[in-house]
Amino acid sequence: MVRRVLSLTSGRIALVILTVIALLAVLGPFIAPHDPLATSSDTLADASGAHWLGTDYLGRDVLSRLLDGSRVSVLGSLEVALTAMGVGAIPGILSVYFGRVFEWVTLRLTDTLVALPFLLFAVAVVALLGNGITQAMLVTGVLVSPLFYRVARAATLAVARSPYVEAALISGASIGWVVRRHVWVKVLPPIAIALAQTIGVGFVIVSTLTFLGIGVQPPAPTWGGLLASDLGYLTQKPWAPLVPALLVMVTVWACNLLADAIRDVSGEAGRALVNNRKARANRLAGTGTESGSDSDLANVHAGGA
Repeated sequence: MVRRVLSLTSGRIALVILTVIALLAVLGPFIAPHDPLATSSDTLADASGAHWLGTDYLGRDVLSRLLDGSRVSVLGSLEVALTAMGVGAIPGILSVYFGRVFEWVTLRLTDTLVALPFLLFAVAVVALLGNGITQAMLVTGVLVSPLFYRVARAATLAVARSPYVEAALISGASIGWVVRRHVWVKVLPPIAIALAQTIGVGFVIVSTLTFLGIGVQPPAPTWGGLLASDLGYLTQKPWAPLVPALLVMVTVWACNLLADAIRDVSGEAGRALVNNRKARANRLAGTGTESGSDSDLANVHAGGA
C-alpha cells in the first residue's frame, strides 16, 4: 500500500508535508534560534534578521515559540488518533464474532459517545482531573472512537461471511487467528483512511483546546496559544496569526490528502489502478517491440538494396 500511495502525486505531497511537520516536532526545540520563554524589551517587533517572524507582546521570539510548540500539537493529535483507533477498532471487529450481547452493549456505548459533545466533555474532564494535555487528548480520543468502531465493524461484516473465513471457523480456527490472518488485512485500508483523517481532526482539537487555554498552561508555547495571544494585538501586527493558522491548515489539508490517496489505492480502486498501470506498461512494451521490428525490417530492406 505504501508504494501505491507514493505512486500518486497527492500521496507524495501529503507525506512530504507530514514528514516536515514531524521533523519540526522532533527537532523544533533544538533548532529554535532563541529561548521560546525568554522575554525582552523589544515587544511586537516586525520580522528582522534577529527575529525572522518578529516578537510577541512580551518580546519573545515568535519563530522559536512556533518550533517549540509544534511538539505539543503533533503529540496531541497522535494521542487522539491512536486512542480513538484502539478504543473503537478492536471492539468494532470483535462485535461481529462475540455474540449478540457484546454487539448490543458496544452499539449502545457507541451511540452514547456520539451524543456527547466532545469539546465540552473534554473541558469538564480537564476541570475534574487537572489541566493537562494528556487527560484532554485521552478523553477526546475516546469520544472520537465511534468513527473507528463503525468503520471497523462495517469492514468486518463485509468479509465475515466470506467462504474462506467460514471455512477457517468450521475447521476449528480461533476467532483471534481468523481476525489476524484474514479479517485484519481487509479492515486495515478503511482504518488507515480513518486514522489519517482523525490525525487532522486531532490537530484542530489540540489547537482549539490550547486556544482556549486548556491542556497547556501559559507561557508554554502552542500553535493555538499563539493564535489566542496574537488576537489581542491585531492593530499593531495584523499578520501575526497568519503563520500559526497556516501551519494548522496545511497540516490538516495534508492529512485529508493522505486519506484520499489511501482510499484511491485500496480496494477496488487500488486494483483498478494496478490493472491500468499494467495495461499501460504492456501497451508501451508492445509499442517498443513493434518499433523494434519495424527498424529491423527497414535494415533488412536497406541491406538487400
